[in-house]
Amino acid sequence: MAKGKYEIGAFYFPNLHPGDKHNAKWHGKDWTEWELMKNATPRFEGHSMPKVPLWGYENEALVPVMEKKIKTAAEYGVNNFIFDWYWYEDGPFLNRPLDEAFLHCSNVNDIKFSIMWANHDWEEIQPLPRGYISSPHTQREWQLSDESFYKAIDYINGNYFAKPNYCRIDGKCFFSIYEVSKFVDNFGGKEGAKKAIAEFRRMAREAGVGEIHLNAIAWSTRILLTQSDSSLGSDVLKDLGFDSVTSYVWIHEHVIENYPSVKYADFRDICEKDYARLTEKYKGMAYYPNITCGWDPSPRTCQSDEYGDFGYPFSRVLSDNTPEEFEIALRNIKEFLDNSDLETKMFTVNAWNEWTEGSYLEPDTEYGYGKLQAIKKVFYGE
Repeated sequence: MAKGKYEIGAFYFPNLHPGDKHNAKWHGKDWTEWELMKNATPRFEGHSMPKVPLWGYENEALVPVMEKKIKTAAEYGVNNFIFDWYWYEDGPFLNRPLDEAFLHCSNVNDIKFSIMWANHDWEEIQPLPRGYISSPHTQREWQLSDESFYKAIDYINGNYFAKPNYCRIDGKCFFSIYEVSKFVDNFGGKEGAKKAIAEFRRMAREAGVGEIHLNAIAWSTRILLTQSDSSLGSDVLKDLGFDSVTSYVWIHEHVIENYPSVKYADFRDICEKDYARLTEKYKGMAYYPNITCGWDPSPRTCQSDEYGDFGYPFSRVLSDNTPEEFEIALRNIKEFLDNSDLETKMFTVNAWNEWTEGSYLEPDTEYGYGKLQAIKKVFYGE
């Protein structure tokens, strides 16, 4: 099977590097979310923690580190890093791994990249004390003026869309928005959001980067209290100008019922039924299914606090998310794609490196490269 038949896009979470001025203010000089992983402990009987990165606690904002990530992703068949991208009223946040490392790698053209605008409020969850669950502390609110929005669009057009390895669907730049409801609210409602999106498209054409394939993240289950509580239907999304829908993580569509954990295989069986359901829900748009590596945000809790069913990140977790079980999920999603009417056989993976939520493809000391090897085996027969 020739590489390239499937678009495999892994979400990339860029908070594993020192030097961000906001993190330094909140947590101290040189802090990264690796500190949460280093301090993670088992929170209940049978809980497998900590998870330890096989490569060590590396600084992702360094070119040699990112070159290794690109080399590994390309070798095992992940062909698109979908960067979680943050831009608040005062400009970018957590952009250094992309802007200062990825785009300067000698092997950057060995993989595509794209942007998922993570337009959510930034909460104090590094770590979260139990007492903050009912009254979360917002460290940065996502609310943009028109001036800041269009400044962000100029930045995207010039720094990302113009790159030869930016991911395109049918020749159009693939661009995703995380909280569409919050985006709509920011512009005063649907008509204001439609105008902003239309202007985004006009600015892209004027900048010479062509057309945009606009993707919405679908979800119906809140994780943080400050997140939007609604999942917009296909008629609204199409009217706004969206071309396709995907999911960010299985947990956005289903609540884990068992406490404190449920087996990955059991939850996988529930979530995979969503592929057909969401395809029908978003009929008339392309629905790109999601596969999730795991779920365990317990490193984001204060380790000295009692662990209970209190809400995120004191959450129910997925257990036994082995490479073998992940391979079954990959085979199932491949079968779905092969039998679908999708012109582009694309799916998203949560995630390349969401370590503090227990969902990552990067190798650890428990399973090594097992999940990456499963991708290569299922999609490339190697």
